[in-house]
Amino acid sequence: MIVELNVVEQRYQAVLEVLNNGATVTDVARRYGVARQTVHEWLRRYGSQGLAGLVDGSARPLSCPHQMPVEIEAKIVEMRRAHPGWGPRTLLHELERAGVDMLPSLSATHRCLIRHGLINPQARRRKRSDYKRWERSRAMELWQMDIVGGVKLADGSEAKIVSGVDDHSRFCISAYVVVRATARPTCDALALAMRRHGVPEQILTDNGKVFTGRFGPGTGEVLFDRICRENGIRHILTRPRSPTTTGKIERWHKTMRREFLDGKVFADIADAQAQLDVWVEHYNHGRPHQSLGMKTPWDRFQLARNEPAAPRPVEPSTDPAGVMPPSATRRVDRKGTISFAAMRYRVGVWLAGQDVNVVCDGALVQIHHRGVLIATHARRHEPGKQQAGMQRRSRPREAQPRPTVSVVSVSRKVDSSGNVSFAGANYRVGNAYRRRQVQVAVVGEHVEIAIGEQLIRRHKVKHDRTREHGALANPGGRPRRINAA
Repeated sequence: MIVELNVVEQRYQAVLEVLNNGATVTDVARRYGVARQTVHEWLRRYGSQGLAGLVDGSARPLSCPHQMPVEIEAKIVEMRRAHPGWGPRTLLHELERAGVDMLPSLSATHRCLIRHGLINPQARRRKRSDYKRWERSRAMELWQMDIVGGVKLADGSEAKIVSGVDDHSRFCISAYVVVRATARPTCDALALAMRRHGVPEQILTDNGKVFTGRFGPGTGEVLFDRICRENGIRHILTRPRSPTTTGKIERWHKTMRREFLDGKVFADIADAQAQLDVWVEHYNHGRPHQSLGMKTPWDRFQLARNEPAAPRPVEPSTDPAGVMPPSATRRVDRKGTISFAAMRYRVGVWLAGQDVNVVCDGALVQIHHRGVLIATHARRHEPGKQQAGMQRRSRPREAQPRPTVSVVSVSRKVDSSGNVSFAGANYRVGNAYRRRQVQVAVVGEHVEIAIGEQLIRRHKVKHDRTREHGALANPGGRPRRINAA
């Protein structure tokens, strides 16, 4: 009969073979399929602890050098309990503002909240890269407006809120409590917002009957459309059943419900409006916003105050010592990003091919276009590389005059990759000149590419010089093939 021995019994037999039978450690290790050091470890543990020493112990380390200090962990727990709506990013931001050194990572802060039962662990949501995010380039260019319920009154009824946010700055431009969200109160909220903040260029809403007669029984325009037309505002409607189009106002509704409406019952409409005005004031001027690089919405929205409709260049501000803030110029690529200090920063695809100015303000990276702040990011590059990033192309590139040399040039069309073909070799021109006609000339040991009298690029010759005569003799590029009749 075959008897199966457990792990401890096998180790015990191996120890007895060495101690009682006089077998060598090498032979015992070979028969049991382990290393010699393992057998020596069994002998040592058996001699000090007896048979209990052959049982597997805990593999948990005695200490963890990179563990979060208990003082910081206690401070995180205290801040979270005082502000249940703060997540790991906001908690780290507040710790940094409080001057705490050696901040923990975002994942460590998240695990700390789980350990103390302050959040419920959930399945990981989709990555931010899975979403396509869009944003207008300046304030007052687009407002998003919608209607939300959930305002509970003492008499058991429920009021509505006509809400609106600026697309670029997330600044709340309307938070108007109404008994019923009919056409007249909704338009009163719009008129009040325009008197306070000005007239926007566009307004984005869903297809509700108070906003449009698109799906209504009548064919004429509603009052909301009439106000937009009389004030020169373009009214944009979302596609049916597409709530993500007005995602910014929907996200504002989520924040308002969690931080303001949950668990509250108001005496009447006036009481709800008074308390909502206090919360909106804090949201606009005191509450840092993660999508704005932990800046407040007012920091972005104030740039649109007292400015003409078209953005104009403004002189950068100076500090009390009269020193200009350091800035660098970068060109936005076709994906809407720029490269600064070996890191990528998002700007927007609508500025592809345009030059922007990068200003580093402490832990923030601010991106300006024609004097207007269009994006703010938390610093992701290393501080040691910042100075080198500022020195590289700190000024916009100026068009270089083409040298007046009598050379033979040929015409080529830039392909979709931003290159031109000359004498069997490809030369880089740039994505900004795709599908445009350029002139290619050989000057000495260089190939010069120009448009008119403006020199764009200058490369060292990398083509076969024996094919150069044929390329210059064909100024229009590769001849078209004509089928014989």
